[in-house]
Amino acid sequence: MAQIRSKPFGVTKEGANVTEYILSNPGGMSVSVLDYGCVIKNIIVPAKNGPVDVVLGHDTMADYENDFTSSGSTCCGAFVGRYANRIENAVFTLGGKTYQLEKNCGEHHLHGCFSRKIYEVKYFGDTLLMEAESPDGEDGFPGTLKIAVRYTLTDDNTFRMDYRVSSDADTIVNLTNHSYFNLDGGGDVLNQKLRIYASRYLEGNNTTCPTGNILPVANTPMDFTAGKLIGKEIDTGFPQTTMVGGGYDHCYVIDRARGSSQSICAWATSDKTGISMKLYTTQPGIQLYTGNFLQDCPAPGKGGEPLRKYGGFALETQHYPCSPSHPEFPSTVLRAGKVFRATTTLRFFTGKQCGKL
Repeated sequence: MAQIRSKPFGVTKEGANVTEYILSNPGGMSVSVLDYGCVIKNIIVPAKNGPVDVVLGHDTMADYENDFTSSGSTCCGAFVGRYANRIENAVFTLGGKTYQLEKNCGEHHLHGCFSRKIYEVKYFGDTLLMEAESPDGEDGFPGTLKIAVRYTLTDDNTFRMDYRVSSDADTIVNLTNHSYFNLDGGGDVLNQKLRIYASRYLEGNNTTCPTGNILPVANTPMDFTAGKLIGKEIDTGFPQTTMVGGGYDHCYVIDRARGSSQSICAWATSDKTGISMKLYTTQPGIQLYTGNFLQDCPAPGKGGEPLRKYGGFALETQHYPCSPSHPEFPSTVLRAGKVFRATTTLRFFTGKQCGKL
């Protein structure tokens, strides 16, 4: 069974102590998590030529704060909400009342403040439980939220993320983890292979909000259904990729088997390290972001190296962006007294254990 230990990580600008928790299993895999933003700081996977850290991050608390409080925040490794992704024009209507949110992404609202909270932590066995409260009116949203994030590492190199949120008033919620993966452990991700189990995607407008059109990926650069190199068609002049910095920043509609709860949604591999990663989720969508603007991050990455364009890819399992503007999308409304739950699982393999993508 995995073990958990802790150590001090740093101090915030407001003087709060931040702790790093390390989950490690007998096979040599480990996951490091901060109680600041439930940040996944490291995922270290044993590989053919030694252990590989497969996620991007920072070395110091100051770097995380400089990143997360900047207008170009990467949200590197963080748990994000109240509403992951965008809310168009930073406004929504619920129960006949209109709520104006902070415009922190051009004219839109993006992600919210969960990545900057300090969470209370309990741990037992192979599981880390992180809890916090979001008061009524925080980020402009109604309702006081009780938040629980549970991270579990098992002996077969499976890392599971469970979210549980309840509210005392009707509100909207969309949650995800914003880790950037690089299965090579460095460089860019263009030669890593990715398969996304989605035959449709949400068309975006020139501010990366959905138009409402759900389009087939077939015969376009958006198609990852058979698996391909991330860089194969990343910047070929296709309007949907050109308008987001020459890459992907789109929500895919996961192909889900009838009656299934947690379905496979993505599979990534590195020929360099031999590492494969499969993602499973209960959520309806997955946002692929290929780090098109990582080079603009104000804080250095690990080892003091600047983050680079295409230096990592995010696979954000979530409900659809801008859902309040599109009643035809799966609802993100959380009713008072009800509970929102979501699970995403990452399974890591090395060599031939995973099969061939």
